[in-house]
Amino acid sequence: MTSHNPDHCLFAVPKKGRLYDKVTDMLKGAGVEYHREPRLDIAICKDLNMTIVFLPAADISKYVGEGDVDIGVTGIDIVEESESDVVRVMDLGFGKCKLCVQAQISSNITDVKALAGKRIVTSFPTLARKFFDPLDKEMGVTTSISFVSGSVEAACGLGLADAIVDLVETGTTMKAAGLEIVATLLETEAVLITNPNSKHSDMVNLLKHRIEGYITSQKFVMVSYNCSTDVLQAVTKITPGKRAPTITNLTDGGHAVSSLVMKKQIVKVMDELHIAGASDILVFELANSRM
Repeated sequence: MTSHNPDHCLFAVPKKGRLYDKVTDMLKGAGVEYHREPRLDIAICKDLNMTIVFLPAADISKYVGEGDVDIGVTGIDIVEESESDVVRVMDLGFGKCKLCVQAQISSNITDVKALAGKRIVTSFPTLARKFFDPLDKEMGVTTSISFVSGSVEAACGLGLADAIVDLVETGTTMKAAGLEIVATLLETEAVLITNPNSKHSDMVNLLKHRIEGYITSQKFVMVSYNCSTDVLQAVTKITPGKRAPTITNLTDGGHAVSSLVMKKQIVKVMDELHIAGASDILVFELANSRM
């Protein structure tokens, strides 16, 4: 049986869903090691004074805001919907999608004002109300907003709604339900949040630096190559690095250069280096970093 050490920092992460796999990969890459027993939603970190709590993503912002846990990972959409008093420490770059007003393609609605005063079904009633209230005031109507916890996309087809407000990631579910985007309320992604009064600010900062290092390692690779003095200026323009390339003089009068390059650009960069006169070009994956 795993119990929580009261002196530990509590870190809430999604227990399942679209963010779970990404968050667990991020924690592993950031060196946050823990063992989770089957059917338990709590795990003690091995080398950190931190306990991980696995919670529904929709509840994490509320728990962090009320001080029940110190840190959490959830979506911007959840933070905005809950209106919790939390500090947004950093955006994590995954789980990106949009919260949109969607209507049936067959309705031919192109102006969201046409939905003011109609029936809206959503899992985000607070954000939906904030969006439609100004339209209602302008149009002199009252939009009916109903909450459902799942399968929101089915509401229009069942005749329960004139439109929905729901998340769109790839658009596959939306298209399968015969829906299209009429308006976008916000763009969301996973974020690291903390309670503004947490007594574990040192742990929050440590975790932030570790995650930043992991994110950088996923975006960049290290390229290393040799070159002569006469092409040094040309090749270092190709690989300027995040700050500047590292240049080491070789005994034969040449230079060894290493630099960070965006992973998605590396094949093109290698071609350009080769054409410019660089040799012995090697690329190294990064496990983690500190910048």
